[in-house]
Amino acid sequence: MPVDLDEYRDQSRQTWALMASGWEKRREWVMEQTRVVSDWLLERTDAQPGQTVLELAAGTGDLGFNIAERVDQHGKVISTDFSPEMVEVARRVGQDRGVSNVEHRVLDAERMGLEDDSVDVVVCRYGYMLMADPAAALEETRRVLRDGGPLGFVVWMGPDRNPWAAIPGMTLVQRGHMPPPEPGAPGIFALGDPDRIRELVTGAGLAEPRLEEITFDFQYSDADDAWDALVSLGGPLAKAVRALPEEEAGASREAILENMGQFRNEDGSYAAPAAAWGVLAR
Repeated sequence: MPVDLDEYRDQSRQTWALMASGWEKRREWVMEQTRVVSDWLLERTDAQPGQTVLELAAGTGDLGFNIAERVDQHGKVISTDFSPEMVEVARRVGQDRGVSNVEHRVLDAERMGLEDDSVDVVVCRYGYMLMADPAAALEETRRVLRDGGPLGFVVWMGPDRNPWAAIPGMTLVQRGHMPPPEPGAPGIFALGDPDRIRELVTGAGLAEPRLEEITFDFQYSDADDAWDALVSLGGPLAKAVRALPEEEAGASREAILENMGQFRNEDGSYAAPAAAWGVLAR
C-alpha cells in the first residue's frame, strides 16, 4: 500500500517535535561524533565571505554556525527546519554562541517561499532522505540556488553499512513494535542507492553530482549511553520505544543491546559503524 505522504508529513512533524529536547541535550555529542560529515560539507561547499548560505533540515543549527564564521558579518546563513521546535533549539544555541549573522526560519524544503536565485550555497545534513517528496525539495533547491552555486548534502547509505540504526530498527520490527519499511518510502535509508541520488539531482535541473563515501563510528561509552542515544535522537525508532509499556521497553532494550553486542568493546563501550554519501552538485 502506497505511503500517504500528507500523513507522513504530519507524523514526521510530531516525531521531531518530540525529539527536539533530546537533540538539544545531546547536540555536542552528535556534532563530535559526526564531525567528519560537517567538515566534508564545509570543505566541499567552500562558502566565501559575503555569501548567503541556506541550510535545510538544520536541526540544532551547529553546521550553520560554523558556516556563519566563514561568510563573516558581510554574509548570512539562513538556518531552517520544518520543525518549529527544532528551530527554537537552534535559535537558543545561536544566542548562547553570540552568533549575529544567522537567520532562523521554520521552512518546508518542498515549498520554501524564498525568491528565485536568492542564495549562493545550500547545505543539508541528513535531510533529503526524510522528506516526503525529495524530488520536489531538490527542485526547490535548484530554484533558489544561484547559477553555479554548490549544493552539498549528506544522506545515509543502506542498512548493511549502518548497523548503528539498522539493528535497533530490525529488532523493533521483529518484536512487532514497528512495521517493516515500505520500499521507496521516506526514511533514513531512502537515498542509500547512488543511482537514485543521481536521478533525483539531475532531474531537479542540477548537474551530475559527485558522490563520496564518508565513514566513521558512533562511539557510545557504555550500554546506557547507547540506549540514551537511541531514545533521545532516534526519530521514529525513539517514538516507538517511548510508546512501549515499561516492561516491554526494558525487554526491547536488552534485545537491541544483545544484537549490538558485536560492536561492544572489552571495556563495555561500543563502536558502531556508520556510512554516508556526501553529494556535491551545482
